[in-house]
Amino acid sequence: MVKITFLGHSAVRIEGVKTIYIDPFLSDNPIAEISPDQINTADIVIVTHNHADHIGDAYEICKKTSAILVGIHEIAVEAENAGIQAEGMNIGGTINIEGVIINMVNANHSSLNSHPAGVVIETEGLKIYHSGDTGLFGDMNIIGEFFDIDLAFLPIGDRYTMGVRSAAKAVQFLRPKKVIPMHYNTFPIIQADPGEFKELVGSLAEVLILSPGESMEL
Repeated sequence: MVKITFLGHSAVRIEGVKTIYIDPFLSDNPIAEISPDQINTADIVIVTHNHADHIGDAYEICKKTSAILVGIHEIAVEAENAGIQAEGMNIGGTINIEGVIINMVNANHSSLNSHPAGVVIETEGLKIYHSGDTGLFGDMNIIGEFFDIDLAFLPIGDRYTMGVRSAAKAVQFLRPKKVIPMHYNTFPIIQADPGEFKELVGSLAEVLILSPGESMEL
């Protein structure tokens, strides 16, 4: 059993054999239900790209918990220079950290001094896709075919990422069993209706709309 908690914006916690945080933007996140000082345990912290609303509190959490930071090569080098244990990788690469397999896949976005990415995490027989910030792109078909995704996290907030319509099309490409919308309603500029997203997805996947701090189990 794996417990998934949506922490607001694109921040996610996965609790199973290892505790994993993805894009832990908490301190400056107006909708976050927890703060970094409430985090005492973490094994892996994954950063999809070097924007402030994604790298967030990653360094602080790693320093406090001795978690390993996973990110694209340039982010990992920066983290190591800050005294953090890090595992760098790049698009198409796979690493295994004590039984947790992390696959780095493409994302269509921008980033500071590196390439943006998404990740597919394989743990306890499950495959969890976190797209990071991205627009819709055709190779999502390949990601869906190759990984047989159990759960996908997809942005729906528009302007800087996919909006509702393109995110629903992404579900068609990816073919996940379940999907959780993210990266919306954090700030006025990315307001979106997750109910509209759920309606557009229809029977393609089970859409789970989680409020910040809310959890589900797989």
